[in-house]
Amino acid sequence: MHFCLTALALLLACPPLRSVGGQDKPVLKVFLLAGQSNMEGQAVVDLDHEDHYNGGRGILTRVLEDPGIAREFGHWRGADGSWTKRNDVFVWYQPARGPLKAGPLSIGYAGYEDLHHFGPEMELGWELGEHFKEPVLLIKTAWGGKSLMKDFRPPSSGGEVGPYYKQMLAEYAAALAGFEKRFPDLAGYEAQLSGFVWFQGWNDMFVEGALKSYSDNLVNMVRDLSDHLSKPRLPFVVGQTGNANNEELWTAQEKATKWSGFAGRARYVPTRSFLRKPEDSPNTGHGHHWFGNAESYLRIGKALGQAMIEVIDEGGATDKK
Repeated sequence: MHFCLTALALLLACPPLRSVGGQDKPVLKVFLLAGQSNMEGQAVVDLDHEDHYNGGRGILTRVLEDPGIAREFGHWRGADGSWTKRNDVFVWYQPARGPLKAGPLSIGYAGYEDLHHFGPEMELGWELGEHFKEPVLLIKTAWGGKSLMKDFRPPSSGGEVGPYYKQMLAEYAAALAGFEKRFPDLAGYEAQLSGFVWFQGWNDMFVEGALKSYSDNLVNMVRDLSDHLSKPRLPFVVGQTGNANNEELWTAQEKATKWSGFAGRARYVPTRSFLRKPEDSPNTGHGHHWFGNAESYLRIGKALGQAMIEVIDEGGATDKK
């Protein structure tokens, strides 16, 4: 179910508690999301220009008219046509351009200064919100056109540390420092890092040597993050770059999750089956962005969220609703 303001008041009045320094503090489940343009979010909500958006084929308003899709994802739209805002799940996202986006989970947390797009955070956050008793904060860090090989390069891979690896950590720290002021109802909560979601890969197909070292670089990234954030067994999921027809990349992404040191805390999430035809999508020439198809992004987010829940549950660290 999704929470109205009344339900939010009940949630915040009786939250799960954790003893910190002899005092019980309510817990805020925090998830770090990272990647490039497809994590930024390219799904189209309602733009339907015949030439620029293929007449609206594959946009969110249109796909929710399909009874089958509506049964699965219709929770995002009210009977009056308004977009649902989940008041137990919050998003903190600083786009590459424009002001900070921070608020209740809904449409609009994409890299554009409008409410016409969304990313995988939307349905991912829904899954997490349905599952946990605690409120959830998604800290999204994403920039288009960035490789793991260079831009996100972690310290343990040697060489120059990627500027966006550093920026990811800086934005995570900024969110933790600022969430109580931005979300007053969460003042006094203990932020508990609960998982890492990685959805990236496209640019590494075009950097020399990047695919051969992709698995090692991703393993190093998760290990470095775990150390830096003092979360030795950080649960994480890796979304397949399913819109790219590249077996070498897919194999490398999955291999990283199979590393022996990650046993019991990692999942590879196949997404290839979520790719829709360009003629059924708003951005017919944007295969690198899943053609902007809303159903694709909903299904990607749902799969990532379900995988994260599986990892956390199997590790025994969960408070279910």
